Amino acid sequence: MTLGVAMETTVVIASRPDVPPEEEMRTAVVADRLGYRDLWVGEGFVWDAFALATAAGLATEQIALTVGPIPVSVRDPASIARAAASTAALVGRPVGVALGTSSVRVVERMHGRSRRRAVTTMAESAQALRALFRGEVADHAGEMVSTHGYRLRLDPPGGPITLAAFGDRAIGVAAEHADRMVLDLVSPELATGYREKLDAAARRLGRPAPRLAAWIPAAVDPTPEARAQVLQSLVGYLEVAGYGEMFVDAGLGAAVEMAHAGAGRDELLAAIPAEAADRIGLVGDLAAVRDRLDAYAAAGLDEVVLVPATAGDPGGERTLTALAPR
Repeated sequence: MTLGVAMETTVVIASRPDVPPEEEMRTAVVADRLGYRDLWVGEGFVWDAFALATAAGLATEQIALTVGPIPVSVRDPASIARAAASTAALVGRPVGVALGTSSVRVVERMHGRSRRRAVTTMAESAQALRALFRGEVADHAGEMVSTHGYRLRLDPPGGPITLAAFGDRAIGVAAEHADRMVLDLVSPELATGYREKLDAAARRLGRPAPRLAAWIPAAVDPTPEARAQVLQSLVGYLEVAGYGEMFVDAGLGAAVEMAHAGAGRDELLAAIPAEAADRIGLVGDLAAVRDRLDAYAAAGLDEVVLVPATAGDPGGERTLTALAPR
């Protein structure tokens, strides 16, 4: 089967804490060489996303950069815009940002910030950021976010503003303020529902619907190590709000219940069947992965963001080569 012609594939790095920096750079260089249009640089427990994005940009030649999702309860719009403009100036190409509400674990436990009214914070952050990305003076006084009198001293970063959304309120915010909405770990069946919700919200606002992207773990002709890496990446999401429906649909309801009951990482990993990687990700031989990509295209995704397994496949090169843009 052939890929849906309207759907792009892009690549993400810095999505897993167990991947060393040389692997992240190798993935970035491979993606650039193979002609992928966009490199997403995630924000997590290890890397400052803008620092890693700058390093990746200097190691590559043409690939555009998207940084985030950035937790809006942790970084304010002026800091996000200044960081994106700094990275764009240093690497000499456009930089976009993705905004998200993140999780209690990150916002409240790691950073000690309140995650109260996170969706409102995301909406107001997007509005303020839009002005800064246009090179205007930001003048926004919201309930949760305010910024006054600041304009970027560097050129605007030039990339799109993306919002991460799962719930209905967040989808409405994305429909109103985003160039692109991103999901994470969704099946094609669930992606269809999100496409419908996003399109309906945009129609109510009388504006074109944003592009819809999704991060999906990928491993073509995976080694046992690659399958294990994909499964390990799922464990951290079992207790995060918004992912439960997808995991239950994939047959992992028992693992979700264990996660909410406080089970440890090793116990959860043992409870996930090996075939879960195939049910949730782009994992298998090339024909099976292409068929699943077709299903995502039919579901209405404009972009699949590959999270390539690097265990047993340095830099994810085998997977990225097999799925490279044509």
